Amino acid sequence: MTPDERPPSARREELLERAYRYALEHGLSELSLRPLAAAVGSSPRVLLFLFGSKDGLIRALLARARADETAALDRARNAGEAGDVGAALRTTWEWLVAPAHRPMLVLWLQAYARSLSEPDGPWAGFARQTVADWLDLLAARTGGDRAGTDAVLGLAVLRGALLDLLATGDVARTTAAVEAYLRRVDGPS
Repeated sequence: MTPDERPPSARREELLERAYRYALEHGLSELSLRPLAAAVGSSPRVLLFLFGSKDGLIRALLARARADETAALDRARNAGEAGDVGAALRTTWEWLVAPAHRPMLVLWLQAYARSLSEPDGPWAGFARQTVADWLDLLAARTGGDRAGTDAVLGLAVLRGALLDLLATGDVARTTAAVEAYLRRVDGPS
């Protein structure tokens, strides 16, 4: 029986949450089982049993990170009235710039980049799925489809500003750029 076929275990969930907090602090790029196991109060052997492999653990951590991301997207999806893409983008940007979310966003960026550079590893499909998640949100807000120009452009602006924010930490400048775009989306008052 593989770890995915086993019924959920409280110990697995507890260790996943601890490992997720560890990954938020240390990243996933150079994840090593021994230091991770010591930090979460376990052993490499137990982690391998519960997650099947290091790749299985990474996939579980990415799924956990994605759960945080989709929760934020759900909040944005419910902001403003239907068709108000500006409200959804503002709500999303406010969440993205919150200092408490910075570690999760750095982890997201690491996973996104690894998904592109190692498409067959445990990161497989992460970048494509996160793009689809965000485009679904924006399409739902605009009443269009996810391939529509409004959704794709909104995503491009948020992602570009987010990358700039993560690189520089300049909240004021990146927020001003997002707001300039949103004034264009909102149109004249």
